[in-house]
Amino acid sequence: MTACAIEAPAADGDAVWPTGFTITANGAYAARLAGTGDALFVERWTLDGPEPYAVPLPLAQPEEPGAMLAPLADGRVLIGRAVDGRRHTFSLLYPTGPDTGELSLGSVEAPAPGTLTLLPPSPDGICAYAMCVGADTTTGAVTTTLWLVAGGAFGPEKVAEIRGRCSGGVWLDRTGRMLALDRQLDGGPVKAVAIDLERGGEVTPLLQITEDSDDRLLLADPDSGLLLLRSDAPSPGHERLGWGVLGSLLPVRFPECLRLDDAAVTPFAVQPGQVLMPESCGVALRIDAAAGSWVGLWRPSSRRMHQLAAPVGWLAGTGLWTASGVLRLPYATPAAPCGLAALEEPAEPEPEPEPVAPAANAEAKVCRPVPLREAPLTDRRQADRTG
Repeated sequence: MTACAIEAPAADGDAVWPTGFTITANGAYAARLAGTGDALFVERWTLDGPEPYAVPLPLAQPEEPGAMLAPLADGRVLIGRAVDGRRHTFSLLYPTGPDTGELSLGSVEAPAPGTLTLLPPSPDGICAYAMCVGADTTTGAVTTTLWLVAGGAFGPEKVAEIRGRCSGGVWLDRTGRMLALDRQLDGGPVKAVAIDLERGGEVTPLLQITEDSDDRLLLADPDSGLLLLRSDAPSPGHERLGWGVLGSLLPVRFPECLRLDDAAVTPFAVQPGQVLMPESCGVALRIDAAAGSWVGLWRPSSRRMHQLAAPVGWLAGTGLWTASGVLRLPYATPAAPCGLAALEEPAEPEPEPEPVAPAANAEAKVCRPVPLREAPLTDRRQADRTG
């Protein structure tokens, strides 16, 4: 076992950049490919104890750089390996004393190399899903197949076949039933849709800001209903980061503070536990520019994004919020191969209250919740000023 540190490391020293890092939905475990060169092995991190630690799970043969990993809530790690390009085998790895146990689950045949990917860990912590894009054998039309590769009774099971080319993958609930995918039909615009896995993959439109815009869902928080999305609706041909609320009359907004001219901004974690308070959710963003990567902290209720230095060796684009509002960032350096840095949002200055005159004979309005796809896109200049 490798002990983990909670404090951020010093700013000197060379960072270690392992391959990938995936955290369970409940934040209890994570998994990555550790090692260097051709000597790669699976490493499981335990994150929910008083002293986080890492457990190596090596086998007799090293892992390939393209191996796919998904940690489960019971501490086992799902690994998907490509064999002969198209065939993918799946196994569960777990520690057994000084050795590593491996339970083979079966395989999935993909239409072509690189067409099968693992979806983010399911909220139930038990199941794991893979997505495969190919062509219908009868019509030749592009279809996307969803596979249950862990948690089933008899190995990998096909659970849904969806018309069109799908990408992304965001869970919309805490049970692992509702999944959002970004779908493109017949070369048209990309639209996020909701997939009901308990109804055979029934598809429901989720995002449609304008008819011709590309509307992709990036993150969702089931507690508050906050959605983080990317769309070119406010400026065709140029995608912007925006936010909305599922099942609300609130319009989709595209804050100007999330738009940087010389850097790419991507959300990677949302603060949980803010029930019915989407504007209060902390959002962690990865900022990538020529100088490197650092962290942005933002809340929908704020007009600014705080930009903070990431710890040395940050596994860029990964982290998890605590319900109390502390962002924990995993990092790895030669001196501290397994660490978690705690990052707190700087305090906002108290705004001076502005006098508001009561409206004469104002009538109360009753708002009816509607799906986000029916919520209007407000005037872009107004949305930027108020977002």
